[in-house]
Amino acid sequence: MAAVIGLTLIAVLVPFLFWRATWFGRPLSDDQIARFLGGWSDPRETQHALSQIADRIIAGDPSVKRWYPEVARLAGCPVLDIRKTTAWVMGQDNSVPEFHQSLLRLLDDPEALVRMNAALSLVRFNDPSGHAEIVQMLAGEPVLAPQSGVLKRRMNVGQSVAGGALVAQIVVAGRKLDLHSALPGSLARWVAADGATVSSGQPLALIAPSQQMAWESLRALYFIGQPADLEVISLYARGVADMPPQVAQQARATIQQIRLRSGT
Repeated sequence: MAAVIGLTLIAVLVPFLFWRATWFGRPLSDDQIARFLGGWSDPRETQHALSQIADRIIAGDPSVKRWYPEVARLAGCPVLDIRKTTAWVMGQDNSVPEFHQSLLRLLDDPEALVRMNAALSLVRFNDPSGHAEIVQMLAGEPVLAPQSGVLKRRMNVGQSVAGGALVAQIVVAGRKLDLHSALPGSLARWVAADGATVSSGQPLALIAPSQQMAWESLRALYFIGQPADLEVISLYARGVADMPPQVAQQARATIQQIRLRSGT
């Protein structure tokens, strides 16, 4: 079916959604790649090297294997952008056990973007361990209160949300604590009222996935989806405002494949 892209492409596009403002197409020499991988002083340089390694893997260049130990090491980097990129790169070669194990560990990462890229990459290993994360990606990401205080909304329902955008503030003893969206998408709904006193951990709002995130999660669920996922997938099959027709088409294909696989 035209809407269904092969398993080999899972997790290829998601990182570029978050790198929209950055271009890593300039070729690097082997010496530059080795140098950029060796330090974290400039995360953009490290990401550039990682993207070049991914390009070479996709092109079938076996020489990149010399850097695999460094790639696996970067999964433990304290810099979010590097961990996020590394999770994507490791999904490009599903023959490496060290990558597989590193991706499993990244499912427990504190950052949603890292967990989601790891979950998508694990599908390349025929490993459904990231299933719950992928379903969550499709259902939307809740914004939680980090501590108790008074909620001040800073966005309206339906408004487009960039990754890292200011969504709300919590006022605590006269001090304002900014709450940023971990993911790009749109503000689907507010759960707590503006000016309400909220408790730590309380859901405040729901961020609906962007078009690209919805598309990628539906493609992944084509391979690892379960009957329990059909309810949320069906929402997209019926069509969602601001989503292109191919998202609904992919949702219908995913539903058909899950039913075929499960015999339902």
